[in-house]
Amino acid sequence: MERRIFTQEHEDFRAMVARFVADEVVPYHDDWEREGMVPRELWKQAGAIGLLCTDVPTEYGGGGVPDFRYNVVITEELAKVGASGVGFPLHNDVVVPYFLKYATEEQRRRWFPPMASGETITAIAMTEPGTGSDLAGIATTAVRQDDGSYLLNGTKTFITNGILADLVIVVARTDPDAKHTGLSLLVVERSMEGFSRGRKLDKIGMHAQDTAELIFEDVRVPAANLLGQEGQGFVYLMEALPQERLGIAVAAIAGAQAALDLTLAYVKQREAFGRPIGSFQHSRFKLAEMKTRITIGQQFVDRCTELHDDGRLTVDEAAMAKWWVTDLLGEVVDTCVQLHGGYGYMREYPIARAFTDARVQRIYGGTNEIMKEIIGRMMGV
Repeated sequence: MERRIFTQEHEDFRAMVARFVADEVVPYHDDWEREGMVPRELWKQAGAIGLLCTDVPTEYGGGGVPDFRYNVVITEELAKVGASGVGFPLHNDVVVPYFLKYATEEQRRRWFPPMASGETITAIAMTEPGTGSDLAGIATTAVRQDDGSYLLNGTKTFITNGILADLVIVVARTDPDAKHTGLSLLVVERSMEGFSRGRKLDKIGMHAQDTAELIFEDVRVPAANLLGQEGQGFVYLMEALPQERLGIAVAAIAGAQAALDLTLAYVKQREAFGRPIGSFQHSRFKLAEMKTRITIGQQFVDRCTELHDDGRLTVDEAAMAKWWVTDLLGEVVDTCVQLHGGYGYMREYPIARAFTDARVQRIYGGTNEIMKEIIGRMMGV
């Protein structure tokens, strides 16, 4: 079914992104899987051709185009080739919006140029060892000092770009007596004393992505690194999460299509009992079911993208997209592994890596159970 959300400018941008991915990502991603992260040089290469901070004003070094469809193109092209280690979407889709909306002029001039060039890699630290989707339970503390700075203490986990990150937005409790109104956003810089990395986490998938623990021990964060207003952190997070969840849905539907494409090519050439396995009725039915559901999911995600660019995407619509499409991705990659037979279980085959990479998408960005809770509450029940 024809997709109508992109203009020729988007397609020209897609061609450039596809060339970059083919030349600079695909040949090396297996090595990055073994090494556990991508090289910093890749970020600089991406920045040099305008793949980072596309919506940041040009006066700060960005692309100057506030159009989420360009973010969608980047995410889709990475998902098509299974490049799960490349953390550009986290940088562009999740972190940049906080700076765009809440950073002061001084902060913008200090941080945006190196973020756009790829010299500075970003992350956001919400999740803690004892706190997942319940942000009100955050225990990391930031105590105001006499000079106006904050003394930050706590541990964060499951942080994407955690090892490479130079700037980290840390969600911390600045008021111990308040729940939602006691959270603030502090920007921690790599060089700050007391800030260290813990383990680079050993995940079942996304092996090239540097997911890590972050540790803050009496880190003195200057008042100039407070993002937005003190005590408004929870509100800021709630405002930003729909775009993050839409971005997850974009990656999931693109990943589902990529898995189907891989599998269709495989079942056309793989034979059993003297004929291609794709020609058996069961295989055809499974392929038809996946194609239909992916087509439906793509149309919904595209519509959500249009609404988001118009400023009209609601919290529950973003939750619907994140939940339904990541569940769909899980079902698709499972079916595709089955159609590959024994080879589908071998990591040398891309479908095996797609299978393990896909599982976390039902967890991060808020678990799918939380997505259903959000939708139900928005229905008044």
